[in-house]
Amino acid sequence: MGLPGRALARRALGDVRARTAAFSILFLAIAVANTLGYRSTYPTLADRRRLAFTFGGNKAARLFYGTPHGLETVGGFAAWRAGGILTIFAGFFGLLIAARAFAGEEESGRFELVATGALTRRTAFGARAAALLVALATVWLATSVGFAAGRLPVGGAAYLALSVVAVGVVYAAVGALASQLIVSRRGALELGGLALGIDFLLRVVSDTTSSQWLHWATPLGWAEELRPFADPQPVVLVVPATAALILSGCALVLAERRDVGIGLLRSDGGARRPRTRLLGSPPAFAVRSERTTTAVWSVAVAAFGIVVGAISKSVASGLSPSLRQRLAEIGQADVATPRGYVGLSFLFFALAVSLYCCAQVAAARHEEAEGRLETLFALPQGRTGWLGGRMGVAAGGAAAISLAAAVGTAIGVAVVGADVSTAGLLEAGLNCLPTSLLALGVGALLFAVTPRHAVGAIYGLVSIAFVWELLGALVGAPSWLLGVSPFDHIGSVPASPFPVRAALVMVVLAVAAASGAAVVFRRRDLVGA
Repeated sequence: MGLPGRALARRALGDVRARTAAFSILFLAIAVANTLGYRSTYPTLADRRRLAFTFGGNKAARLFYGTPHGLETVGGFAAWRAGGILTIFAGFFGLLIAARAFAGEEESGRFELVATGALTRRTAFGARAAALLVALATVWLATSVGFAAGRLPVGGAAYLALSVVAVGVVYAAVGALASQLIVSRRGALELGGLALGIDFLLRVVSDTTSSQWLHWATPLGWAEELRPFADPQPVVLVVPATAALILSGCALVLAERRDVGIGLLRSDGGARRPRTRLLGSPPAFAVRSERTTTAVWSVAVAAFGIVVGAISKSVASGLSPSLRQRLAEIGQADVATPRGYVGLSFLFFALAVSLYCCAQVAAARHEEAEGRLETLFALPQGRTGWLGGRMGVAAGGAAAISLAAAVGTAIGVAVVGADVSTAGLLEAGLNCLPTSLLALGVGALLFAVTPRHAVGAIYGLVSIAFVWELLGALVGAPSWLLGVSPFDHIGSVPASPFPVRAALVMVVLAVAAASGAAVVFRRRDLVGA
């Protein structure tokens, strides 16, 4: 790869650096929290055997985490609990960065300039693929460090991280191929997301029935068959590597043969009547643009909520006696109940809704970077009205996702008959909003003050705050230092009362940040990509 190719690779890597940093921090935090948390919660072999007996045949737990192997060991638990959810995140990360590197460049028109220069299409494709591999390697390194920090053997930690990131490699190739079929970032993400959804469905069927052979038809299943810390099968790595090479090869062939800016799946122009709904105002257009994204987030969160509710009784009954006594001594006995487990789980829902708000800040920045606002503001449309409408739509989406979390969890607890009230779950959903609105307000302020760095900054702040909430509690940090993180103030609803005062403070801070954003945005120049 010559100098122009290396320059393009650096540019592509720079475009995804914020997402790479955010996912790296998230993966590291989940790896550390699961390993250290397991050691603390199940300190004896008897406790760990009880856990394996409780969850070994629990089909509800397999929905998101897969088939458990070796739950009586720290490595086996980490491979099941952390690895099971991280493989899904890795697939999404691969799609996200591939759509940005391939479809995003063409959609913006920048690739036309690149294609007319010193680079061939093959070299340009290779440069962007190399950048994606560096991003995935960064996430692998962070995940390995997280598992190793949880005192797993270094070699085993690296292998477990590799089983996770292998899924991301496959879906990066899926995203590259989808970007040749639909030359828009949103379209490529939706097509790749459909593939990931089918993959997940097949893996669920495989893990909850006797159809184990379906594992070999899906990347998520291949990750399970690698069996970290439970009779490892590294030869299985050949399967995702081969699939990634084949998909990338197909994407390269299409990239060399099609016209720039025109994907293989193009509409025939006049066959359908124009759809003009939700085009009457910028906020309505924002609803139109983000409705699919919001629906996907809501369905995913609701599905995870069903799993949380369905296993709440099993988790509570599986806690060790020593841990129950320790929780009672510190006044946290409710954690050893279904309500307590649900309350702790909603901390992760709060993170999900906050990340959705970060994505909405990124969407607003994308509109500015693509030059759309220059035309819009030349019309009778004020800057404050546009930003306020955009943030209002984001807040509405956050509320919808929070409600989906509550409804999904309510369905799960109803199925198993857990003692958790629907009203309490609605409060738990409401409890997700203060931190997410604060993230949205701070993100809007960063967007107004430093638009080029806003997206990476807000993703980083949310990730760091969440990581500190997890790790600070594990290392025994003082309460005043834990309080630096907004996630420390949301409370364990429904096990504890809704924290009205803390919620009001965060909402007031969010409104103040958003108001400051409106003032600054009204006065600054528009900034392109």
